[in-house]
Amino acid sequence: GWKKELIELIASAKNRSDIKELLAALLTPMEYEELAKRWQIVKRLIEGVPQREIKKELGASIATVTRGSREIQYGNGTFQKFYKRLEGRKTR
Repeated sequence: GWKKELIELIASAKNRSDIKELLAALLTPMEYEELAKRWQIVKRLIEGVPQREIKKELGASIATVTRGSREIQYGNGTFQKFYKRLEGRKTR
């Protein structure tokens, strides 16, 4: 039930400002930063940037970069789906 309620909580946000406020309240500054960094890792992997370059550029551990890479290769396509959505918004 807790995970479902968290999803409902996030889905109840009315706009980006609400989401930002909620994330800042739920997460520590370091957790918020790490979450944002993980998305940057995923984006760069999808764009074909080599893992070691991402590690160096973002100061991430190779294990974190590799985990993102494995999810892209063997996961259910969630990262790619959201990447395409985000890129689609940029071209409008």
